[in-house]
Amino acid sequence: MDADVVVVGAGLAGLVATCELAEAGRSVVLLDQESEANLGGQAWWSFGGLFLVGSPEQRRMGISDSFDLAWQDWQGTAGWDRLTNADGTPGPDHWGRRWARAYVEWAAGGKRAWLRERGITFFPVVGWAERGDGTSGGHGNSVPRFHIPWGTGTGLVAPFEQRLREHVAAGRVFYRPRHRVDQIVRTGGVVTGVRGSLLAADASPRGVASNRDVTGEFEYGGQVVVVTSGGIGGNHELVRANWPDRLGTPPADLLTGVPAYVDGRMLAITEAVGGTVVNRDRMWHYVEGVRNWDPVWPGHAIRILPGPSSMWFDGAGNRLPAPYLPGFDTLGTLNHLRHTGFDHSWFVLNKSIVGKEFALSGSEQNLDLTERRYREVLKRPITPVTPSVKAFLEHGEDWVTADTIGELVAKMNALTPDAPLDAARLERQIVERDRQVDNAYTKDTQVAAIRVARRYRGDRLTKRAFPLHRILDPKHGPLVAVRLRVLSRKTLGGLHTDLGGRVLDASGAPVPGLYAAGEVAGFGGGGVHGYRALEGTFVGGCLFSGRSAGRSAAADL
Repeated sequence: MDADVVVVGAGLAGLVATCELAEAGRSVVLLDQESEANLGGQAWWSFGGLFLVGSPEQRRMGISDSFDLAWQDWQGTAGWDRLTNADGTPGPDHWGRRWARAYVEWAAGGKRAWLRERGITFFPVVGWAERGDGTSGGHGNSVPRFHIPWGTGTGLVAPFEQRLREHVAAGRVFYRPRHRVDQIVRTGGVVTGVRGSLLAADASPRGVASNRDVTGEFEYGGQVVVVTSGGIGGNHELVRANWPDRLGTPPADLLTGVPAYVDGRMLAITEAVGGTVVNRDRMWHYVEGVRNWDPVWPGHAIRILPGPSSMWFDGAGNRLPAPYLPGFDTLGTLNHLRHTGFDHSWFVLNKSIVGKEFALSGSEQNLDLTERRYREVLKRPITPVTPSVKAFLEHGEDWVTADTIGELVAKMNALTPDAPLDAARLERQIVERDRQVDNAYTKDTQVAAIRVARRYRGDRLTKRAFPLHRILDPKHGPLVAVRLRVLSRKTLGGLHTDLGGRVLDASGAPVPGLYAAGEVAGFGGGGVHGYRALEGTFVGGCLFSGRSAGRSAAADL
């Protein structure tokens, strides 16, 4: 035996689990197929938003929240329908629902204090993501809950990376990058370690696809193996193979929102020793993807985080109906768009809305928050266009500007010559919307939603809900159109685990010595989110499931 525990995957869930194990006095070998430059994995690149309930930040923004309201929102969003098998035994959603309840309790209880103990603090304005499908008991956040940490995803990873390095220096953790696990070893019915390939050294910067040249083999033994290897979003073959019929056909033109190493390899490897994967058909992909003008990994795309004011049109030029408004219902909008016959859609707006309402997901797109440049953050509401958005306006292949609708549509059609739009038809729909702006009794759902958003202090202060005005008002020009495509991102199903992170076999019994956490486990139970997410729940799910699996494995040894 080389250590008490072998952890496979050095992303955020792996770092948290490793630190919990080391602090409980267990020795750990931490393996990852990537180089040390990629420590922290996909979470490092994220915006880092966290789902919290009843926080001081919410109260300061005038938000009244509670566990009961949050749990209602989570259940309505998840839509679990696989709680029980035909024979009455617990179904694929049984443990996911229990994980979700425990997570919402943590978000409404000790989560914020646990994070602050590790030096993580929050931007004072709470974001309002996934505003919902328009029903009280259905999908969506009833109130703003998206807490942005100072330092974004990079800042979330940093304290756990620091603790890991301290454990390495003390000899409690043995970190081995460029070690790709190819097999989990099971001896006499019990998991006893891993085998794999040593990959050649690679000096590529963080996120850049690395080589897969094999230079040797390795084997590490332990009493426990914890799998924390992430999802499938970088593997389009797996994404398409698992794509559910309910979402139409997968896009032929699919952008990539995660590094290439998010490949899903460990799912089949874990299944080979008896672990079960559930809810493969549940996934979370964004519809507001634009190709990165300065890519890091192959097919690298960025998600636009829109405010509520952009007009949204499908590839034929039809305005999207409610509730498929910007920032309201990601998966509902994906479903709608996948049945239009087009792989793209359009935002049409003006420069004022772009400058105030557009944010871009990712730590590298928000350097003021990531690098804690507090004065620059304070200037955001008065900056005409933030530097990262301005760079996309100037260099992005999906962005066009013009002074008139005719000129704008001509440029849009040049981007999508196989799906030309009619300028007069597009202009008519925009004029119809503009006539509702000065109407206090508007029948336009989106205009009404903007007014609701502006009643929230945070949206008003940050200009995330810009004051209502006519899109065709030349004072707010030029006009802007952005071509949007589907961006691969999260796996919502995964390895079936109990509340301790123990991987379950086909009978529902734990595989002895085998645990999982993070996205590879559907962030807990093989499906903590059910069919949909409330946002701020992905990196938080890595924290919670990594913490739970690490503590459980340490206690079981």
